[in-house]
Parts: sequence; C-alpha cells; structure tokens
Amino acid sequence: MVGPQRPQIVLFGSSIVQFSFSNGGWGAILADVYARKADVVLRGYSGWNSRRAIQVIDRVFPKDAAVQPSLVICYFGGNDSMGPHPSGLGPHVPLEEYVENMRKIAVHLKSLSENIRIIFLSCPPLNEKMLQESSSTIFSKLVRTNETCRLYSEACIEMCKEMEIKVVDLWTAIQKKDDWLSTCYTDGVHFSAEGSKVVVGEILKVLKEADWEPSLHWKSLPTEFAEDSECDLISSDGKTTINNFGLSTDSETNFGGFHSRDAKLSLEK
Repeated sequence: MVGPQRPQIVLFGSSIVQFSFSNGGWGAILADVYARKADVVLRGYSGWNSRRAIQVIDRVFPKDAAVQPSLVICYFGGNDSMGPHPSGLGPHVPLEEYVENMRKIAVHLKSLSENIRIIFLSCPPLNEKMLQESSSTIFSKLVRTNETCRLYSEACIEMCKEMEIKVVDLWTAIQKKDDWLSTCYTDGVHFSAEGSKVVVGEILKVLKEADWEPSLHWKSLPTEFAEDSECDLISSDGKTTINNFGLSTDSETNFGGFHSRDAKLSLEK
C-alpha cells in the first residue's frame, strides 16, 4: 500500500459499479472530488447479482485485512430483478432472497470495523426502449422492466431503514430529471455522464447530512500535503508561490483543468 494512508471509499456492486469509471461515470467523479483526500477503490463485477456477491464477500472484504474501508457504497438489484429463465440459470433472484442477501452484505460490512460507514444504492429505473434496441443477441432473452426495478428498489430502501443504513433512492432521483429517458443512459441500463451526476449528487447529499464522526464529506476531510511550498507555481507578483490544489478546490477559479469549488458544490444541489 502506498502512503500516506487516506480514508478508503470502496465501490462494490455489479456493472453499474464496474463501469462507473467510464463515460464520465460517477466513480470517476467521486475520485476527482476526493482527490488528495480519500482513495476511491473500485470493486465492481459486471453481471453479478446479490447471490453471487454473498458467495465471495469474505474474499472481497476479508475481516483480517490490515486496513478496512472507511466507507462502502454498495449496489446490487438490477440483475436480480431480471425475469427468471426456464433453465433456472441466470441472474434472477426472487425478491425475498434479494432482501436477505442485501441484509447479509450489510451485516458482513458492519462486522469489518466499528467505524465503517455504508451507503446502499437502490435499483434505478430503465429506459426500456433503449435497452431493447441495444440488447445483444448472444444472450438468451430475459424480461427486464421498470415495474420490477421499482419493487426491488422499494425493498432495498425498506431493508436499509430497518437496519439504519444510509440509502440513495436512485429510482426516484433519476426520474426527477424531466429528460431522464433521453439523457441518463448509454444503453438503457448503464449511466451516461448526466446520469452519473445525479448519482454523485445524491451520494454527496448523504455524506453532507450524515451525523458521522468523523465526517466523510469531501469538504470535511484534510487535504494531503496542503502546506505551501517553494516548489509550487509562482504567483503573478513573482515573489511568492500559490498552492495549486487550493486554487482548484477552495477558490472560484477553475485552474489547470481541475474542478472549481462551484463545480463540485453544484453536484450537491
């Protein structure tokens, strides 16, 4: 492990997690927002459901790891909610089993550390027409509808309330955008850059409002190597230096391609 040690934010889930570093994805945005503050670690597995997750969760999150995550953001549900196949194979998981699997994931994560924090993401809606048009013929046809996504989303939210786990209601959040059907997806399932902005905004709201000590909101975390240095870029007076990271996060300036303060804060509106 490289140092200095920072808080570790682990993204755990299926393809919505695995692909979150592509297409202006929400994982990449979080990594940018938390630059020099926390390490965002990707543990996404395309095609997985909650049943597959609990089979290997001890290997993904070993209890004897030298360093445990400060925060785990977890998503499963889209694949679970797909219709069953006559063969009995495939990603479908009955709703009651899905809830129990998510409960087991939560229990395991809580056992890792007294200080670990958890956020679950509920099942988002689909663009069913786009999904049908983009589906590959190499896969056997499976039913995937917004109605089942809604049921699995509601079940996840209810389970989180019972276990006092923070949850992002993606089903509702995505549909708050009037143009969500045309702007939020790349293929009807996975998020575009616009859809990812919604996801990040909701996650940051949870982090800002949570009464966690210490806070894991990006503005509350210290910046690594924040002290001024004679090696920093020289200011216009030709006599002093300016901390580049300070400009990119704490001022009104968008400097060197980094997000400005306003750009980051706009995600939380």
